[in-house]
Amino acid sequence: MKKMIRFMMLFLTALLLLAGCGARQEESAYRQVTMEEAAVMMREESGYIILDVRTAEEYSEKHIPGAVNVPNEIIGSAGIPELPDKAQLILVYCRSGNRSKQAAEKLAKLGYTNIVEFGGIHDWTGETVGGAGGQGPRGRPRLQAFSGFLKSVRIIIDRRKLS
Repeated sequence: MKKMIRFMMLFLTALLLLAGCGARQEESAYRQVTMEEAAVMMREESGYIILDVRTAEEYSEKHIPGAVNVPNEIIGSAGIPELPDKAQLILVYCRSGNRSKQAAEKLAKLGYTNIVEFGGIHDWTGETVGGAGGQGPRGRPRLQAFSGFLKSVRIIIDRRKLS
């Protein structure tokens, strides 16, 4: 009887060990880092994109220099022209960290493989820019987009003069 109990204990122990070896830990599809770690990455890495996933209005008020604005609401099931390389390092932020996490998840589901989420600009201590500089929604240079708008208005006005 004692041999049977020892055998059962040994068998159960082996079974548990084998089950533990086969269990896979669920990995996140993106990495989360602190603001400080993100700042170091921006200094030391090259060829990355800083992705601001806030609204165009929030972006125009203040953003990290060189950041591309693709609002979280636009990221869905289709490809993103501003992010053609799915293996490129993409550093994602928003205002407080909530939308950047959502965007990072969506990007991972779209097949992007090198996503780093670092929270919100609210906690950013590095340089920021605002106003007419930088890039507008969907990564277009803001002045270029405004220039295109003015050309469209001028064409409409010129057509009305011809009528």
